[in-house]
Amino acid sequence: MILITGASGHLSSLVTQKAREIGLPIITASRASGSDRRIDFDQPETLNFADVDTLFLTSAGYAEDDVVIKRHGNVIAAARAQGVKHIIYTSLSYTGDHLGFALAHRWTEQKLRESGMAWTILRNGLYAELIGTLAAPREGQITAPFGSAGISAVAREDLADAAITVLRDVTAHVNTCYELSGVKPFSIPDLAQRIGIPYEPTNFAAERTMLDHLQLLPFQPPMLMSIYASAMSGFLETGTSDLMTLVPRPKDALMVACSSAEQRT
Repeated sequence: MILITGASGHLSSLVTQKAREIGLPIITASRASGSDRRIDFDQPETLNFADVDTLFLTSAGYAEDDVVIKRHGNVIAAARAQGVKHIIYTSLSYTGDHLGFALAHRWTEQKLRESGMAWTILRNGLYAELIGTLAAPREGQITAPFGSAGISAVAREDLADAAITVLRDVTAHVNTCYELSGVKPFSIPDLAQRIGIPYEPTNFAAERTMLDHLQLLPFQPPMLMSIYASAMSGFLETGTSDLMTLVPRPKDALMVACSSAEQRT
């Protein structure tokens, strides 16, 4: 049996849908209602992995690093104790090492390698949908300070399809780490030209001031600023990707990003 965590999230819900369409033996888990099992990473007593051979661990990265590390540590310990054989983890591409949310991913990867269980690490690139949302025009122009370097973003659906390829035959992907960045980088000037909007990036100080006026959690502005800084410095473009090993015909990430940006206009 395969258990998919975080079933209410964008990526895991896509994986769940696709897995059910092809008849994979799955159950879902979340602290939200509607899942097959109620599992809360913050409550170890709810971590019920009975009859689970393969655990698809969707990162619980929406929190401070210490919280995420504790959550993932709880899950790995419970899975090992309850006889889970294989954990598939949705991590972050190596190009994301300069991002403000990379630490917990790398910690989790290390713990999986030390766990004694079989593992597969899906190092996902930044979603093209996220880049498009952050680059959405404000008052008729794109002002988010991404710079002009390439970004190897990837469509969320491609990442779901990559996960399904692994779930179809988990034994073929034992102890393997896949880099799943986009195969065709694009820049924000490319995006602006495609949707016919001027790109007039602000500076970091102005962007931070704007974020300070939004209703964000304390850890969110630094994470967003780290995306801008990494993009501007050229650290979000990669020359290698394993995406086409798992997804032979990936989507056009620029088109996906443009669609997300235009929806916010």
